[in-house]
Amino acid sequence: MKNTPQDEIAYLATLTVRDLERRHEALFGRKPETNHRQFLFRKIAWRLQADRESGLSESTKQLAAAISQEAPLRTRIITSVARRLAGLPPEQTATTVLASGHDSRLPMPGGVIVKQFKGETLLVKVTANGFEFRNRRYTSLSAIALDVTGTKWNGFVFFGCNKERAHGRR
Repeated sequence: MKNTPQDEIAYLATLTVRDLERRHEALFGRKPETNHRQFLFRKIAWRLQADRESGLSESTKQLAAAISQEAPLRTRIITSVARRLAGLPPEQTATTVLASGHDSRLPMPGGVIVKQFKGETLLVKVTANGFEFRNRRYTSLSAIALDVTGTKWNGFVFFGCNKERAHGRR
């Protein structure tokens, strides 16, 4: 009989801190940084559920990447006795921006560009290294526009992707 996620989580709730630490080490491959029982319980329960559900969906990963583009990243630096003795303030914060090589005029890889052209709906899938259209791979939108129209076009203009958009969204 397979254990349900509820059974596994109920079992976790009965474990001691030492048992939770051992379980953490088995799941994550390293000792936990804390021995706070509730934190360990929640972290292990999350991991068991994520493993069972195969982690985040592709659309959720794409949304997270789009949100993180150009968003400030705050990193908290935990103080130590040496920092306090050196006269540094108890907490310091560093701010940075995540730089992305992704062109914000295009959807994230896995997204689709839709264009109505002469009564036909054109669907172009964005991939990590180009585009897919009618089961063929292309390196540019201009090449697809040339195949569709028979004349040279700027692919961004033809598909209506010619304006930079904040955070890669429309």
